[in-house]
Amino acid sequence: MAKVIGVGGVFFQSPDPEGLMAWYEDKLGLTINDYGGADFLHADSGKAFPQGARTIFSGFKDTTEYFAPSDKPFMINLMIDDMDSMLARLKEKGVALEGEPQDFDYGRFAWVMDPNGTKIELWQPIEPA
Repeated sequence: MAKVIGVGGVFFQSPDPEGLMAWYEDKLGLTINDYGGADFLHADSGKAFPQGARTIFSGFKDTTEYFAPSDKPFMINLMIDDMDSMLARLKEKGVALEGEPQDFDYGRFAWVMDPNGTKIELWQPIEPA
């Protein structure tokens, strides 16, 4: 029987897609491909976090404040491999954090806003014991 096995992409509109992707390249270090997007190979995240790497697909109540200060009805979570280095990069690039970074037993988190006004959640998984 057929079943969904993962998220194949996240696609969004922007008044300036090239400028937006240039921001992601400069500020977050994404490598932009020939088609103007970024490829995240599952093998790379699985290698870095063999048990912790995963994609969460989840709805939130429409009254949630978790996506604030964005007014969009979605947030993008990007998995990263080194929170401390990413925080240093963001500071060097002049990107303000939304709130303070937080640590949980399932990972480290920090938040920024992209030029489209979308809240970006940065997540460094923690390998389960």
